[in-house]
Amino acid sequence: MHKKSLFHTSSLIAISLACSLALSACATDPTRTGSIGKHKPLEKMTVQELEQVTRAYGNKYDRSPKDKAVGLGYANVLRTTGRNEQALAVMQQMVIHHPQDNDVLSAYGKSLAATGNLKKALGVIERAQRPDRPDWKLFSAHGAILDQLDRSSEARALYHKALDIVPNEPSVLSNLGMSYLLTGDLRASETYLQRAIKQPASDSRVRQNLALVVGLQGRFDEAETIARGELPQQEAEANIAYLRQMLSQQNAWNLIKNTDNGEQ
Repeated sequence: MHKKSLFHTSSLIAISLACSLALSACATDPTRTGSIGKHKPLEKMTVQELEQVTRAYGNKYDRSPKDKAVGLGYANVLRTTGRNEQALAVMQQMVIHHPQDNDVLSAYGKSLAATGNLKKALGVIERAQRPDRPDWKLFSAHGAILDQLDRSSEARALYHKALDIVPNEPSVLSNLGMSYLLTGDLRASETYLQRAIKQPASDSRVRQNLALVVGLQGRFDEAETIARGELPQQEAEANIAYLRQMLSQQNAWNLIKNTDNGEQ
């Protein structure tokens, strides 16, 4: 198998994954895809559970449309369930009521990016960032948007600025790893993802991405072990299914299996 083909494949299948992961922040950021209130993490919920949470937040939003926490939580779960246009509409209302709030502006930028409005998202994030009080979450979101615009060198510089503020923040390390994956540098990608997964605040999406990068290098058994992790059986199987789905895109799964079997 030619390495060039694998690198091209990895860039193609990583784009949608990187776009969603790269826009996440830390475990305490209310705009990230993760835990909401007392609920378990969104990425571990079933479709029915997600629908229940969406309805609950929708009801809260109807009662308190100006409430920042409610608006951010509602937009977050809407993005998680793929309702990006609705999430953007919610964040547009939040910006009206909280025009100077960095959490709101960051989430607004993410919603713009999720709907393909990358240049507008970039403008929102740039305006929100204050040189006298730099916000690492905005640096990370800014970098993610630049990665989607194929401006990887600029994106990585911003990720490093974020890491200067919050060393070893797993979401930023993960963004950095995905940035290298998008340009076909699998070794650098693995280095940063390995570092990210060792952090206490790391979540299952970092594990999934590390498994993907390892799998794309032909280390299939190791990739499955990483995807399983120390997880309950049901969650482990979901991770394996996700890994197979990602690697099967653009025929990457068969390319890797052929490489493992010694075929050229």
